[in-house]
Amino acid sequence: MELKLINATVPEGANIIIGQAHFIKTVEDLYEIIKTSAPEAKFGVSLCEASGPCLVRSEGNDEALRKSAMENALAIGAGHVFVIVMADAFPISVLNQIKACPEVAGVFCATANPLQVIVAETWQGKGVLGVVDGFSPAGLESEKDVDERRSFLRKIGYKL
Repeated sequence: MELKLINATVPEGANIIIGQAHFIKTVEDLYEIIKTSAPEAKFGVSLCEASGPCLVRSEGNDEALRKSAMENALAIGAGHVFVIVMADAFPISVLNQIKACPEVAGVFCATANPLQVIVAETWQGKGVLGVVDGFSPAGLESEKDVDERRSFLRKIGYKL
């Protein structure tokens, strides 16, 4: 077995969601989930097939984000892994619906941070072991940091 570290690339201002599913129809189901849960979102969805022709399948309503999702999925190269790259909406708007999708087995991450995907490669193929999302903590938050966090959440409309 060989371990690989894949640096995900996400366009400026976008977020990425990476997970694992089990069926070719997932790519269309995820498209429908995002389109109905966050109609304002621009996005691309890709899915690595794990059998048959083993292609990276894709859908989306923005060609640049669709291309980004496909390139990330191909770089990861693990069967049944899906990648969503989205802009003009936050993952929080779609994440519960994605996790409730019958064929979604799990979600590894949803982030706008620098992202590394840890992949194991065997004679059979590749699998995602986990992700490195952003950076390690630099310390504990102060009262000023608490105030800034709370202010930010209200500024972007997630708290009253």
